[in-house]
Amino acid sequence: MAKDKIFIEPRPDGGFGAKHEGGKRAVVTGETQGAVIQETKAKYPEASVHVARVRNVGPGPDKFRKT
Repeated sequence: MAKDKIFIEPRPDGGFGAKHEGGKRAVVTGETQGAVIQETKAKYPEASVHVARVRNVGPGPDKFRKT
């Protein structure tokens, strides 16, 4: 079963992680957002990858953007 949406967001340890929609565990982790994007696209070529903007505009990160 293919998952169609993967979300990349900052991790508490300072790196980044990619999770499937509704997932609790990261399927890809890395030190930089770019590295995680690249590895996620290679591992899941059919998935729609969405990235959290790394800026705060209130109580948490801004919206996701599609890569």
